[in-house]
Amino acid sequence: MGTALVYHEDMTAARLLWDDPECEIECPERLTTALERLQQRGLEQRCLQLAAREASEAELGLVHSPEYVALVRGTQALGTGELQTLSGQYDAVYFHPSTFHCARLAVGAALQLVDAVLAGAVRNGLALVRPPGHHSQRAAANGFCVFNNVAIAAKHAQRQHGLHRILIVDWDVHHGQGIQYIFEDDPSVLYFSWHRYEHGRFWPYLRESDADAVGQGPGLGFTVNLPWNQVGMGNADYVAAFLHVLLPVAFEFNPELVLVSAGFDSAIGDPEGQMQATPECFAHLTQLLQRPGVHPECPGSPGPSLDEPPAARPHEALAQDRALTALGKVLYLLDRILDGQVSSGIAVTPACAAAATLDVAIRCGLSHGAQRLLCLAVGQLDRPPDLTDDGRNLWLNIGGKEAAALSVFHVSVPLPGTTGGFLSCVLALVLPLAYSFQPDLVLVALGPAHGLRDPQAALLAALLRGPAGGRVLALVDEESTPQLAVVLARVLHGEAAPSLGPFSMASPEDVQALMQLRGQLEPRWKMLQVASEAGGPGSG
Repeated sequence: MGTALVYHEDMTAARLLWDDPECEIECPERLTTALERLQQRGLEQRCLQLAAREASEAELGLVHSPEYVALVRGTQALGTGELQTLSGQYDAVYFHPSTFHCARLAVGAALQLVDAVLAGAVRNGLALVRPPGHHSQRAAANGFCVFNNVAIAAKHAQRQHGLHRILIVDWDVHHGQGIQYIFEDDPSVLYFSWHRYEHGRFWPYLRESDADAVGQGPGLGFTVNLPWNQVGMGNADYVAAFLHVLLPVAFEFNPELVLVSAGFDSAIGDPEGQMQATPECFAHLTQLLQRPGVHPECPGSPGPSLDEPPAARPHEALAQDRALTALGKVLYLLDRILDGQVSSGIAVTPACAAAATLDVAIRCGLSHGAQRLLCLAVGQLDRPPDLTDDGRNLWLNIGGKEAAALSVFHVSVPLPGTTGGFLSCVLALVLPLAYSFQPDLVLVALGPAHGLRDPQAALLAALLRGPAGGRVLALVDEESTPQLAVVLARVLHGEAAPSLGPFSMASPEDVQALMQLRGQLEPRWKMLQVASEAGGPGSG
């Protein structure tokens, strides 16, 4: 269950045959350079490599009209002058005698990837394709795009695999109006696009690219546009857009498949996009879409000698042999994580020693290499009284008696009683704080009477891998369900978190508590500072 890479060198055959400054950037090197970089980093060899196939004309017909497919097929026999004349009938498009073959390969690559994922041969994958697809429409090429690769892949997943809910995420800097048109009345496909908009002054200059275009008919509410009305958006803006806009809707939609139209003109260095997000940011966005998870590295020994316990502040609760043995294993795992030998781990702690074990783990983590440590304590776990607010430790408690920000580094919130309330707490508070804090290590401590269902605990651990580069140590109270450790192990190993079950709205009390906390913390933490423009549609 790894990652597939789908590619075919024939997709480099099409190229511009005349002078056209607008279209010259759509060149074969867009594909070959990406592949070379994957090879240089040793990533190609780590993937299951699949050669793209040509999509059939019947598969193209899932989205495109027969007349349009026939028109593109006919370009194979046209001369350069005829190709230039035909290209001029469309906006920012060129045709080449190899275009039909290349475009069919691009669609076929997407279909093979969908088939491999849904058959369980791989967990996920990347299709390197050209021409791109998200601007093309039922009967028109547009913006370098000939056939709508992602839209056809979604239709194929529905038709051949019986899927009912598909999420399409489009992070290209241009609006994918072709995808929007195809699915705007379809509630089985949730389409999210962020794009440079400039109040309609950026290509493709469409009114329907604004935030108030949300679908129509049965699909009303299943199109989500986030138009950027300024340039220079960076990593924090992009992650905040996911946490505050996309993911709350996506979790409620509960997709069976996520397709990403991954145009990287949203990244730093693109002269047209003029954005500032680094390549690493897109790795975090991808991980958030995976709802990832953890297999703990089980220590090969019981830990440090119990005759010579690690130096730590003494606790009466740790005097018992069983508690000391558990602490030794926690510290063993902690050392291996901080040394880079393993990325994450799970340890079971006795209920009587949960708070003391967490206290020692925090102090050892900070003294043994962690510059910033995030502790997410769930349940009846009090913050160590002499832990200082020096900016090195952020303590978040879910399950406190009331919502309170005792300082910008000490936050407590009651455990929400609904699925919607829990997701709001995680996406609108926990993750924005975690990404703003940028911890080197995350401790997830599930104490006595923590109250989390197994899927909720798994989701927390999975999502917190991102801010810490995968370094998560989960401390689980021994009175938790035996299955909890298994679920945590799976998500920390990279598997998807289990479903949270039927969605229920957050209670007014939970919403009020969350808004109160956000108001107190917003001045200090950038990723809580989210607002839209006043006085009209559009995103700020």
